[in-house]
Amino acid sequence: MSAAKQVRPSSLQVDVMAAAGEEPEEARRAPEGSSPVAARLRPVPAPVSADPEVVPQAKRRKFTTGYKLRIVEQAEACTGPGEVGALLRREGLYGSHLCKWRQLRDQGQLHEEAPNPRGRKPDPATPIYRRAKELEQENLRLRQKLKQAEAIIAVQKKVSEILDISLGLTEEPS
Repeated sequence: MSAAKQVRPSSLQVDVMAAAGEEPEEARRAPEGSSPVAARLRPVPAPVSADPEVVPQAKRRKFTTGYKLRIVEQAEACTGPGEVGALLRREGLYGSHLCKWRQLRDQGQLHEEAPNPRGRKPDPATPIYRRAKELEQENLRLRQKLKQAEAIIAVQKKVSEILDISLGLTEEPS
């Protein structure tokens, strides 16, 4: 009975060797996934040195409607060669900005008005919103009735003027 006895390191020894960057002999020889010891061993990544330089993040530029209209007007006023390019360089813009803003202007989407109100939109299910909607509809209905009544009164005035004039001509003063 002369079988060679294999000495396996304990799990504590494997963990210590892994932390030190060493691998046990059987982990080096065993193909991946074939032994439980190899499955427990993971390569330790090298420490990453932190770079002290702060990298600036790009911020998306937002142009107001007034600014866009002013730039488009200035570009339209340019007559000489290279003036539009000088305008764009001075303002830090690209030609694509100008093209897009001209398209928006031509479509009627680029006009200066009050910005959309910020915040939460009204919920149509709330009683206050429903009541406001009802009052707006009633107001519209009453305005239409008033317009109709004014038209009727105007017609009545014209008819009475016509009758008064015709009665005045037929009657002789006594």
